[in-house]
Amino acid sequence: MHRRALIALAASSLASLMYYPARADDYRITGPVVHENLAIYLVHGKSAAGPVPLTLEEALAKGAVKVHETGHVNELQIENLGGNEVFVQSGDIVKGGQQDRVLSVSLVLPSKSGRINIASFCVEQGRWTARGKEDAKTFATASTSIPSREAKIAMKAPVPTSVEAAQVNPLSSLSNQVAGSRRTLLYAVEDTSARQQEVWRRVRSVQEKLSGSVGSPVYSMASQTSLQLALENEKLKDAQAAYLGALKSAGEKDDDVVGYVFAVNGKLNSAEVYPSNGLFRKMWPKLLQASVTEAIGHKNAETDPAPAGEVALAFLTDAAKGKSTERSLPAQVQLEVRDADRAFYFETRRASGAFVHRSYLAK
Repeated sequence: MHRRALIALAASSLASLMYYPARADDYRITGPVVHENLAIYLVHGKSAAGPVPLTLEEALAKGAVKVHETGHVNELQIENLGGNEVFVQSGDIVKGGQQDRVLSVSLVLPSKSGRINIASFCVEQGRWTARGKEDAKTFATASTSIPSREAKIAMKAPVPTSVEAAQVNPLSSLSNQVAGSRRTLLYAVEDTSARQQEVWRRVRSVQEKLSGSVGSPVYSMASQTSLQLALENEKLKDAQAAYLGALKSAGEKDDDVVGYVFAVNGKLNSAEVYPSNGLFRKMWPKLLQASVTEAIGHKNAETDPAPAGEVALAFLTDAAKGKSTERSLPAQVQLEVRDADRAFYFETRRASGAFVHRSYLAK
């Protein structure tokens, strides 16, 4: 009995280590590297062993994955046809189908997965037919990530369910909640319709801000509501070029970089952290482009000096101390959400407990 008790205690301790969120001694921060109103901080840490999965962008380009239209705005089906795992990140925009969508959860798709349901939100209001020569039944690319902290909060943040919280709009106010709020935040009852309306509102805001910053409309005549087509605008690409030239190499120098934090106009915005440098490097160009786009959209706002690296590290560790809720996702993935005073923390884990993606959003 004594030996069994020791084994049980050891297993319990191991589980605690596997599920404990990021600590200050897990990571080291360097930076910031600054260009105009965008500051980048690099997160250094130990890389997990094992093969690096394909990204969704890579897998779609290879024909190894198919993303299928279901006819439901807030749900698609994704299928890994190949022999390698595929990493899908929350915030990935898939282009095509009956409407462009943004995927709202992170997953690791096993090889030969079969069709798996995945939650999504529309980022192209109104269209419900094929666009030009595109296939209305599938999605062709996943080359961009949604460039809006507010839209990510609308998609992912737990909804206030207390009486106090019910007195305010649970979505539009989430990013402005005061520090120290005691509201109970749960995933239990989610108003998908309200979230979708808020995502559309944030998409319009992104388009309007980008149009103001680049000096001409970024909307596409092929579909004026499409965020994806707006992100393909040539004047926007011209505006991105100097940022990318100044910042991209910073994430490619060291082989222990596993994530990054960024600040816009001197305010910490969000962070993405991965289990390995290999996966970070694959995601880095798309992540940086989204951060640059977000910074361009806020160029006309007041700018403060970039915070020190210690502040960026505290952002990571403080976010992971928030109140925790968990839910199961498809493909045997678990999602933990922590709601702290000033940020949300999202950790996606395998069935083994090993994490595959950590995401942080400032409130």
